[in-house]
Amino acid sequence: MAYSKSVKIVEVSRVTPSPHSPSSAKEFSLPFTFLDTFCFKVPPVQLVYFYKFTASTSDPSYFNLAILPKLKQSLSLALLHYLPLAGNIRWPSAAPKPFLLYTPNDDGVSFTVAESDGLGDFDRLIANHEIHESKDFYALVPELMMSDDIAAILSLQITLFPHQGFSIGYTIHHSVLDGTSVIMFVNSWAYLCKQGNKPNSYSLPPELTPFYDRSCIKDPSGLDLIYLNNWIARSNSDPKTNKSLKIWQNSGVPPDSQARATFELTRQDINKLREKVLSKSDKGKQLHLSTFVISYAYVATCLVKLKGEKCRRKVGLAIPVNYRKRLHPPLPATYLGTCGASHLAFGEATKLMDDNGIVFAAELLSDIVKSLDKEQVVQGTETKLLNLFSIGQDSQVELLSAGGYPKFNFYGADFGWGNPKKVECLLPKAGAFSMFGSSDGSGGVEINLALKKHEMETFAALFINALRRKVPGLTPKL
Repeated sequence: MAYSKSVKIVEVSRVTPSPHSPSSAKEFSLPFTFLDTFCFKVPPVQLVYFYKFTASTSDPSYFNLAILPKLKQSLSLALLHYLPLAGNIRWPSAAPKPFLLYTPNDDGVSFTVAESDGLGDFDRLIANHEIHESKDFYALVPELMMSDDIAAILSLQITLFPHQGFSIGYTIHHSVLDGTSVIMFVNSWAYLCKQGNKPNSYSLPPELTPFYDRSCIKDPSGLDLIYLNNWIARSNSDPKTNKSLKIWQNSGVPPDSQARATFELTRQDINKLREKVLSKSDKGKQLHLSTFVISYAYVATCLVKLKGEKCRRKVGLAIPVNYRKRLHPPLPATYLGTCGASHLAFGEATKLMDDNGIVFAAELLSDIVKSLDKEQVVQGTETKLLNLFSIGQDSQVELLSAGGYPKFNFYGADFGWGNPKKVECLLPKAGAFSMFGSSDGSGGVEINLALKKHEMETFAALFINALRRKVPGLTPKL
């Protein structure tokens, strides 16, 4: 989506893997696994990282002469390690399923440079609890090129806020990278940029070196094609061209009518909520009450109370599950790809609306997490996608879904000019929110979501009032 009134496009170029390495001269291909096809037509992952200038870096000439060239050079080096991201998803007419292909001399990552032109104050954009217009953030992420038979995997946009800071906007095809892989790539790019021209600045440490072996993911039932055919069957395209790589359009709130805000749960808030659940639940210490479970349960109750009588009869709570350690045999933590799926629990909406709603939600989520062992994690995979489709069409179920985990370290990406001051995750679908660790590393959680403009103030009041603490900056400036 482009919002020309908000930013001025300065340059659009393509960054390719460094030509000084033999790796960039070789074609590189990867097959799709069943976990990739599970997310085949899911909307892209979109993130905005905000970096604030210091007194020594605030001159626009420094951005153009130092920061921007270093970002491009280090991206070129990072792509040597992440060649698939420089390529495309392709689906020739004769191929039964898509695959990833990097072609030397032809492929690269779209790299847009823009300048803020009417987005308002940088400090206000990065303020938590401030209520913003969503379109201000969508102006900071690029479009992802896609057609029926070819689709880009990654697109980037660098936006300068003169004398204040800059942002890096990412748009990433979700069937290629999950959150864990996204963070690994961003941190790899940042690591190489910060290294500069130091010795061995071309290499990455083991924890940032991607693992690509798709043969480690076993699929004896042919789930890759089952999932792919499920997506195709629900596409409203011409049967002759139903092998389309175009993703589904978001069914959530249009950005022009959205408000966005980031709310925080401190470690003290989380401990207080955990104590409440332990004191009120009959299951007590049998519950798995991680920071993720407590935070999700609290946000879910606020969202259901926001809907009130308009909420559907049942609520579905969907959590993202990372399969890397749960497959047999387990995969390395550095596996690059989509490696997980959503797991669900259901409950009556009325039980989430009462005073002990967080207790009920925490029990549901705890049951999901406790069931995730190596023998059970892939059970029911044949029908998992069909179940999600049917839930989406069920007028009696309110589906809530979380993206990310409190352990996600989005704030570790230091390119050499300090850690990001704010990371915004754009999940426009109604009922979707993101969760990741707070920027100060204190053990708190940031919750980022979009709602209709008239709903955001109500949600803010529910979120803050239930914690019985005051938070400045809730006055909307839309």
